[in-house]
Amino acid sequence: MKVTFLGTGTSQGVPVIACECDVCRSVDTRDKRLRTSAHVEVDGQSIVIDTGPDFRQQMISNNIKKLDAVIFTHEHRDHVAGLDDVRSFNFKQKKPMPIYGNENVLEFVKKEFHYAFAEKKYPGVPQIDLHRIENRPFSVNSTEILPVYTLHHKLPVFGFRIKNFSYITDANYISKAEKEKLKNSEVLVLNALQHDPHISHFTLEQALDLSSELKPGRTYLTHISHKLGKHEKISKLLPENVYLAHDGLSLLI
Repeated sequence: MKVTFLGTGTSQGVPVIACECDVCRSVDTRDKRLRTSAHVEVDGQSIVIDTGPDFRQQMISNNIKKLDAVIFTHEHRDHVAGLDDVRSFNFKQKKPMPIYGNENVLEFVKKEFHYAFAEKKYPGVPQIDLHRIENRPFSVNSTEILPVYTLHHKLPVFGFRIKNFSYITDANYISKAEKEKLKNSEVLVLNALQHDPHISHFTLEQALDLSSELKPGRTYLTHISHKLGKHEKISKLLPENVYLAHDGLSLLI
């Protein structure tokens, strides 16, 4: 399995265009963070987790020419807004794009991209095949995926476990039962927004505590605000086998 971090950033905080902090002015490419998303190559399939506003740029930058499915964590725009651009894959692959999400996600998609579901469609609109998922295993073709139910303040958000890879973003609470699904992961991805407490995201300290509790082989931190700090500085503060992810980072698992 190969996992690529397409984006590790967030819309939280001051927009980059107006920000004068060290991160936003950094020349280190690891500090240039698009909205959070991941690409998973497994069992001969190409799967993307979330299509934020940077989806098109992420596909081009990472030379992704084939896409079998999209799975969504939740319906916030910074994770869904780029879905329209699956039309390029519709055109090339000559079939609708299967997307998987909970009821909230699918209702949002039908409302936000209503033109894709119109009785009389305008030529060239994205072709989307909706698949509702719940908190039980589901399959994308031959690949079984295990949802992990988390809370983003009060909003239900799904993390996902695919074989020995577990991916959690936009969460600040995971129950004891759901944590069991994450144990014995070779790679665990956790959101770590910033240092200060936040109403709906794990802080760096909370993410490190959870990593210590679950004891994966390796932990990678994502959904990083510029408030967390520069990649080089924060990386030096992390314990063994915990890493700050960056856009374009690929892992073999």
